[in-house]
Amino acid sequence: MIRWGTVTTTNAALPEILDFAAWHLELGAHRLYLYLDDENPEAQAVLSAHPKIRVFRTDDAWWAKRNGRPAKHQVRQGANARHANNRPPEVEWLAHIDTDEFLLPTRPVSEVLAALPDRCLCARVRPVEALAPLAPGAETAFKAFPLDQRARQAAAEACFPTWGRHLSGGFLSHVAGKLFFRPGTKGLQIRIHNIELDGETNPGQIELTDIELGHFHAADWAHFLRLYRFRLAQGSYRAELKPQARGDGAVNLHSLFEMIEREGGEAALRLFHDEVCTARPQLLDQLAERGLLRRHRMDLDALRRRHFPGA
Repeated sequence: MIRWGTVTTTNAALPEILDFAAWHLELGAHRLYLYLDDENPEAQAVLSAHPKIRVFRTDDAWWAKRNGRPAKHQVRQGANARHANNRPPEVEWLAHIDTDEFLLPTRPVSEVLAALPDRCLCARVRPVEALAPLAPGAETAFKAFPLDQRARQAAAEACFPTWGRHLSGGFLSHVAGKLFFRPGTKGLQIRIHNIELDGETNPGQIELTDIELGHFHAADWAHFLRLYRFRLAQGSYRAELKPQARGDGAVNLHSLFEMIEREGGEAALRLFHDEVCTARPQLLDQLAERGLLRRHRMDLDALRRRHFPGA
């Protein structure tokens, strides 16, 4: 049996971390490595009590031993993932993902990973973005995207007519996906979306078709708005990033959101969220027609109670 796990740097609140942990423990994860980016003694206590979770408090003392705390959280994520890689391996595969990302396999994860050849040092999981529900329901709807660039852009402009030409596949976040890698690989450099070994990027990479990555990037309007300013300044909407889409006239998300706010303020942002991030019946039909609709029953409350009773 192939053992697998996850490595994650997080500043999320405890309930969100518990949802993430419970989901992956239910899928059969053997080890979860969690690096707490902010002081969170409650999370450290609750999570450390679970036998399959290893928690690291990345405080001043932690970074003092590592030439100081990097200013960018992306750099801290890579450094922590390398720390997990350099530990004595407890699993055969690690997925470097965030607490708002959930592996969505069609068959057991260990079975998928066991089929990978020895030459494969990393395996890519492509994302699907969660859509905010219009009403409570048993399932969560996700939008997917075609890998082919032309088909991707055509689908984006058809499903999201106002903003699709600026959005790769209609996504607000990454379409590159995240990687499983083989821990214990000496000299491995780990980034957000890629790895590097001896000057080679993603050696032996294979695309996993039996696992997708459910990304709750904008789970609802309140969630989107709460993270919006940080993402504009330091995160996935920051000014220096390239446009997501490749068509003529496409702008990056930072410029797009500046334009939206300039023309209509928060009300215009809400209209954007309604079109791009919400499970509107018309959008669900359009996605389904193109084979780009996914539905998953998450049951996170029940899973959290099962794996962390009393938390």
